[in-house]
Amino acid sequence: MADTQVSQVPRRQNLAPLLMPLAVGGLIAVGLGVYGRVHLPTGYAIGPAGFSGPLAMKAWLTTGAFVLAVVQLLSALIMWGRIRLEAPWIGTLHRWSGRAAFLLTVPVAFHCLYALGAQFDVPRVMIHSLLGCFFYGVFTAKMLALPRRGLPGWTLPVLGGLTFTALTGLWLTSSLWFFTTIGITL
Repeated sequence: MADTQVSQVPRRQNLAPLLMPLAVGGLIAVGLGVYGRVHLPTGYAIGPAGFSGPLAMKAWLTTGAFVLAVVQLLSALIMWGRIRLEAPWIGTLHRWSGRAAFLLTVPVAFHCLYALGAQFDVPRVMIHSLLGCFFYGVFTAKMLALPRRGLPGWTLPVLGGLTFTALTGLWLTSSLWFFTTIGITL
């Protein structure tokens, strides 16, 4: 009896269900970038109630979103079994911390786009502008991919990781810059 080995050919993954979320996310990112570039910045957008000014408001709201993004990362690692913890409430925590993080970014993005626009003359500000557009694009793709069936297993971890990475970059190029340059002030 001869030994026969069956070679396992990797099964081809169907990426078609991922095309629509990625296309819409790409359109959102490009659309925000184009708007931010062609819109004439007003210099003001929203009143920073409770804050000393719009930069302080943006720094603190982005810091809150970043802290909630860390909660998102940890809860995702628990949900995907990378951190072993018996927590039946973790899915609820993940969903609500994500919603809250996103809501904290909305006034910041509105102020950035409407009052300042996309700027490319200073490297830090250029990176920040590009990351902001990318964040909303990849976030959109992740939200549109969530209810879709038949996606490769890596889809949500990759889109979630890109969302977290973009928000981390946004925090580094805005809030951290603000706190180390201007100081920690409300």
